[in-house]
Amino acid sequence: MGSGYLILAGAIMLFSWLVSSRLKSKFEHYSKLQLQNGMSGAEIAQKMLADNGIYDVRVISTPGQLTDHYNPVDKTVNLSEAVYNQRNAAAAAVAAHECGHAVQHAVGYEWLQMRSKLVPIVSVASGFVQWILLAGILMIKTFPSLLLIGIIIFAATTLFSIVTLPVEYDASNRALAWLKNKNMLNRAEYDGAEDSLKWAARTYVVAALGSIATLLYYVSIYLGGRRE
Repeated sequence: MGSGYLILAGAIMLFSWLVSSRLKSKFEHYSKLQLQNGMSGAEIAQKMLADNGIYDVRVISTPGQLTDHYNPVDKTVNLSEAVYNQRNAAAAAVAAHECGHAVQHAVGYEWLQMRSKLVPIVSVASGFVQWILLAGILMIKTFPSLLLIGIIIFAATTLFSIVTLPVEYDASNRALAWLKNKNMLNRAEYDGAEDSLKWAARTYVVAALGSIATLLYYVSIYLGGRRE
């Protein structure tokens, strides 16, 4: 599976680059599409929260680019400076998407709850799992159980990437439904928001595929070592 994995890994890396490049160009394009309602990303977020009866979540600005996220621990919708302040279709899409996570939290969306439970495990595991896997490969003939331990830990990170998919797609669906039902955007603006979120979601698909492929690669090494 060695050469096969390299080909697959190369294909996934290429696909990831293509998706990331496309996503960047999409956001740049729709960042130029100014909203007729004149609302900023922060205002979009605050209205979506209020329309969903959520009043205990704060909308705050966070430094950097692509740093937008919802924090269920302190109940904050964190928007990057550009999204927080700008008044365009891309900012509206991102702001509404992050509020989609806040709505998931408020209604007890099962996939979000599962992902939240995996966060501490993945946070700790990501710091040392690669070292365990490397040591396990080097010691496959003398201590094969070490690689198995690494595989089990890595499987948790793979599960996290898989669980992330329904969470992200559902958040986008909630965002787009709200934007449409409340007539927040005109047709061109809505199409731009929908297109932006579609490409953003594909980055998570690529990440999940890459994690699955890597997990299978380590499993093949373990099984091959056991047979020798």
